[in-house]
Formats: sequence, structure tokens, C-alpha cells
Amino acid sequence: MVESTPYRRQYVFTEGKLFLKYHVIVNGAKLRGKNARKLRAAEKIFSGAGLDYIVHRTERKGHESEITKAVTGGGGENCIIVMGGDGTLHKVLNSFENFENNCLALIPLGTGNDFAAAAGIPRNVKKAAKLIATKNAGFVDFIEFSNGLRSINAAGAGIDVDVLNRVYDRDGRKKSSYFRAFVKSLIKFESIDYTVNYDGNERTSHGLIALVGNGRQIGGGIKVCPAADVADGMLDVLIIDYISRIKLIGAFTMLMLGKLDKVKQVTAAKCKSVTFTFGGSRTVQADGELYDGIKFEARIVENKLKFIR
Repeated sequence: MVESTPYRRQYVFTEGKLFLKYHVIVNGAKLRGKNARKLRAAEKIFSGAGLDYIVHRTERKGHESEITKAVTGGGGENCIIVMGGDGTLHKVLNSFENFENNCLALIPLGTGNDFAAAAGIPRNVKKAAKLIATKNAGFVDFIEFSNGLRSINAAGAGIDVDVLNRVYDRDGRKKSSYFRAFVKSLIKFESIDYTVNYDGNERTSHGLIALVGNGRQIGGGIKVCPAADVADGMLDVLIIDYISRIKLIGAFTMLMLGKLDKVKQVTAAKCKSVTFTFGGSRTVQADGELYDGIKFEARIVENKLKFIR
């Protein structure tokens, strides 16, 4: 049974709305101070719009997944509103059921908010809440691995995993932490060998990263796939071959400018599916969450996930 905290629930269905009930999922451990005020601001907008909503405060690890399964698997027309970051959105998506009758929405409260940037969702809580209260849902794509794992923003293996390990070891998931870790990884990370096959094209690489994007950026603004579109029905593949230390500064500058595809050692392509094969087992990151021992076989899923943006 899912434990929920009701906030001024209004059992009024506004004619023309796509969903009968809205479920807000928020991290209970962080619901104080500024975040508590942001929740109250969102509630005021939802109440003023006549939405039938309920707030679920997560109380333990994996609670957001339990709530999502209970809501989306229980029948009816529901909208899950994530008040959080890419990690929470990732966990909710991976617990999502009955796509036909349910949808997702996001009020960004995370560190990086990379998917929000790609999907055009305002960082301002009031603006994001007004968007949810006034817009119907449309389809956005997501990435799906052969083992069923889903990723809504980006997934990769290589230097991006090294960056995350450095950030998580410091236990300081601040935007500046990602940037510092990325610079350190550029200096110290050793290239990896892999074979990539996308839509029938095969090649080998000794390089820094093997990545697929649905969104445009990772790590709070690192523009790895600047041409990505969350609703174009395509994966954006990024392959970076070996770059000497002396040339890394120039490549890094192009990366921050969103012009990484102009670097000679970079291959950027769009495709429907991709397989990366490594010499040994490698850790894969999906939306910043780390997974060991999975095959990097991914495809784009379109016209399935409804998302308010």
C-alpha cells in the first residue's frame, strides 16, 4: 500500500483536461526550507486550476518506484508529476506502467536538470506548475535497453562514468562538482576500446566515450548531443576517438560551446538503435544512475510516453 500525504484534494474534473488525477512525487527527506516553499507555490497553482491532485512524500530508497507502480498500474487516467531531478525522473520512468492512460510531468528541483533543459521545461517552479496546469500532454521519446532498462535523457560508458564516480565519491552533487570532476577526468581518464554498430554501420574506436542521447546535455550543461530533439524519434550517438592531452583543451572548449561535432576525433550520428561492444564488462550510466554488467544495446522508443511540456 502506498502511503501518501493529501494536500487540499479537490475532486473536481475540469472539462477538457486529459487526466483525472495528478500525483506529485517529492523527496520527503529534502522537503524543508526552500523546497517546502516551492511545493506550496506549485500547490497553489494546482488548486487554483481546479486540479484533483495528491502529494506523495517519499520516505525511503525506492519509494518513488513503489508509488509509480501503484498509481500507473492501478487503472484510471493519471499524471505523475516529478518534483525532482533527472535521477528521480529516471526511477519513475523505469517503474511506469500502462502508458496509454498515464503521463509524466516534471517540476525541476535537481542539480543538473538536463532533461528539463532539452524538453523546454522552465526551471522556475511557478512557470513549470502553470505549464502542467494548462497544457495537454504530447509524446516524447525515451531510450530502452535490451534488458528493459529505460533512460529519458542520455546513457553512456566511458569518461561520463568516470566523472560520476568522482562526483559520487565526494558525495557532493552540486553543479560545480560535475564540472570539476569532468576536468579531472579529462586529464586522468584512459581511453577504452569498443565496437559500435548503429543502423548497420559498424566501426571500432579507441576513445573517451560511447554515448547515446535523447536529450542534449549531461552533468548540468555539458553539451554532448547539441542536435538532439526529445521528440524526433531518433537516438543521437556520440563517439569520441582518442584525443591527445595537448589537444584536449581545444576539444573541451568546443564541447562547452556545443560544437563538439566540429572536432575531428568526434563522430555524431542519428539512428534508431545502437550496440556498443566492449572488450570486457563496463559500467553504464543512464540518466546519471550507474549499472554494472548490462549489455549496451539500446533503441529509441517513440509515440509511447506522454509528457507535459
